Order: sequence, then C-alpha cells, then structure tokens
Amino acid sequence: MFPYYWLIWLGNNDGFFFIGDEKNEGFNHELNNFIDKVIQPEAKKVGLTWFEGIGNHSRWDATIKKVFEHRTLGSWNQRVYTIQKDADRGNYEPPIEEGYKVVKINETLFENRDNSIENIEFLHSKILKVWSSPERFFDAGIGYCILFRDEIVSICFSAFVVGNVHCIDIETLKGHQGKKLAQKIAQTFVRNCLEKNLVPYWDCMESNKPSIAVAENIGLKNVFNYIGYEFAF
Repeated sequence: MFPYYWLIWLGNNDGFFFIGDEKNEGFNHELNNFIDKVIQPEAKKVGLTWFEGIGNHSRWDATIKKVFEHRTLGSWNQRVYTIQKDADRGNYEPPIEEGYKVVKINETLFENRDNSIENIEFLHSKILKVWSSPERFFDAGIGYCILFRDEIVSICFSAFVVGNVHCIDIETLKGHQGKKLAQKIAQTFVRNCLEKNLVPYWDCMESNKPSIAVAENIGLKNVFNYIGYEFAF
C-alpha cells in the first residue's frame, strides 16, 4: 500500500515526518546512523537539540518505538480539530473588552510604514517563522490580529496551507490572556475560512487545555488524534 518511504524535515525546523512503508527494513536499519551522522550536525547548526518525529499513519508508532528503543524516547498526544461548512456552530462569538479591535493581517499592517504598531516584530516573527516570505503568506494564507492601543496582542493565521486546508497558528500575549481574545480571533478566522470554502485545521497537544477549550468553544470537532515522539540529540 505504501511502496515508498521518506523521512521529511519540515522547512520551518518544526520536526520530521515518517512517510510510507513502516516495515521497510533497509530504510529502518539506516535511520539511526543517518540521524547521528547527517541530521544531528545540521540540526545543531540551527540551534536544535531535540529530534521530534511523527508518522503519517498509526502503524509507524510501533516501528518508531522499535527503531529508537536504545534512546530515551518520549512521546506526547496530539489532537486535531476541524469543521465543515454546513456544521451547526451555534453562537460562539464572545464579546471582548472595550479597547480591543480585530483587524485583518494585510500588507499595510505588516509593512507598518507609519510606525503605528509598536511591536510589529511580533507579527513579523510569527509569519516568517513558518513562511519563506511575506509575499508567500499573502498569496496563500489568511490571518487576523487583535490590537490594543498601539500593540498587537493576539494573532491567528494560516501557518500551513495544503489545498484548501489552513492549519491555524494562534498566540495571545501573556498580559492579555484570559479575556476571550483567542476565542474571538479564532472565531473570526474560522468564519472567514467557511466563507471562502476553506477548511480550518486546528492541531494542538492534548496537554494544552486552553487551546482545546478555544477549539471546542468555537465549534470545532475533534476528528482524530496521533502520537508524536522525541529524543535529545
């Protein structure tokens, strides 16, 4: 069923995907040597000290455990949420305190030529961490910010796009958490997705209870779970 086998290093250095035939002994036998001799030196050049890997199907779980059984292998559970256009979402949009304003991320906001946003680097760092350029993001992604006075305090945007599926990245600055900002901005993002026939995709750790709460409060449904693995270089 899977006549191929790859180990793919994500472009944003956010981990590795094992893809294809998990029973290919030749591939599996060489994995540890390849990681030690090729990946580890390159990873350390960019400041990475951990290997994080995920299989593209659940049969990889047993293989990953076996191949790396001599290492101190840790794992974590991930939950994936999404929504369909005709799903009943109810009334999930919360009010937010006076002084906060939701705005769409566009070129004018990003460039900040009038220096009206004091912490524009927050937006720049989020976008450029996962996109090769602002132009690529504006061509394929969508996103929103919440402004408070002259600062961006919450961001929700497309971190990855595959076809019409938009994987959500969301962050609210610590001093502004607990005010339903994440729920407000995520609801705005999801509504825009559905208006454009796009599929919002929410992927978070099972231990991240606040993220799970936001996803469920805006009507997203848990569609599947998977396991990630890690070990120190």
